Amino acid sequence: MNHSRRRRIATLGAIAATAALVFTACAADNESRPGEGGSGERELTPVKLQLQWLPQGQFAGYFAAQDQGFFEDEGLEVEIIPSGGDIVPQDALANGDVDYAIAWVPKVLGSIEQGANLTDIAQIFQKSGTLQMSWADSGIESVADFEGKKIGSWGFGNEWEIFAAMAAEGLDSTSVSIVTQDFNMNAFLQHDIDAAQAMTYNEYAQVLETVNPDTGELYQPEDFNVISYEDTEGAMLQDAIWADTERLESDEEYQDTTVRFLKAVIRGWVFAAANPEQASEITIAAGSGWGPSHELWMVNETNKLIWPSPDGIGIIDEAAWDKTVKGALSAVNETGAHLITEEPPSTAWSNEWIQKALDELKADEPDLDVTGADWSPIEVELQEGGN
Repeated sequence: MNHSRRRRIATLGAIAATAALVFTACAADNESRPGEGGSGERELTPVKLQLQWLPQGQFAGYFAAQDQGFFEDEGLEVEIIPSGGDIVPQDALANGDVDYAIAWVPKVLGSIEQGANLTDIAQIFQKSGTLQMSWADSGIESVADFEGKKIGSWGFGNEWEIFAAMAAEGLDSTSVSIVTQDFNMNAFLQHDIDAAQAMTYNEYAQVLETVNPDTGELYQPEDFNVISYEDTEGAMLQDAIWADTERLESDEEYQDTTVRFLKAVIRGWVFAAANPEQASEITIAAGSGWGPSHELWMVNETNKLIWPSPDGIGIIDEAAWDKTVKGALSAVNETGAHLITEEPPSTAWSNEWIQKALDELKADEPDLDVTGADWSPIEVELQEGGN
């Protein structure tokens, strides 16, 4: 989705490379590759990537891959398509409108149970970035304190971590009042809800860049209680790259494109980790409507959800996957609906393609830090309004 305040921005055209660049093949024997002519030249392979929200630091690695020419290096012309809530990424992929999509795992699990044939080919976010924020004097310090409270949620599938965490605490979903929350923190700041949903990289920063009317200064972390779903049994895997399962199984060209696409994406996220300031500038140039300090915060916090990745960025940790499935099976919303009712098929995830991409990069660029072993976050000072 995700998560951005609803705001007017300039009309977003599909962000894409606008010219087909011609690359000279390096092979001395002029053997052809997919998309390559016998003359030793190849045209770029067009690829459509569907985001789950508007351009912002949450997607910095993809925009960096485009800006830095990493997609072109792999012979790809990638069109990055924003959503803003009007497009469901997994539906666009299942319908054949795009080649790959970024979406949260639980949301796609629901779509898979309803018939979508999709595969998680790279788990970019290794941790949940979802928070539930309350005022410091609210008495809400854990999920167990939700009972009888007004709990804010954006809906659109973002509520399932709440219900999974409640189920783990033995709380009936009808014991809370779920209040539909806009993609900002206005209702929370106006005390219309007791605990608001927030992402570490977005809504939490929105609060901290707001002036406290009682002090005339920006709000401080100690003004709030913050529950991280990563610390609960309700934690679920979030931003992942999804591919068409049938094409992965039967289309050799798509298989080759998938590995090349993942190689470029890996390089994009490694770039964003090493150059957060430049990455934030790239996402602003790509159409983000956030101010510079907010955007830098977003890139930095997004990096925290990715790095370190001890087995290599994008590798799906089976224990984390199983925890997500367990939470999805246990979650029951306030109407009695279940997210999923049975285990997803084995084709719902695969490390085959991301591992091939990692192996090829290791052979080509042995010094590329694909695990984040040397990565550390920067300090970001938020300014009023995120400016």
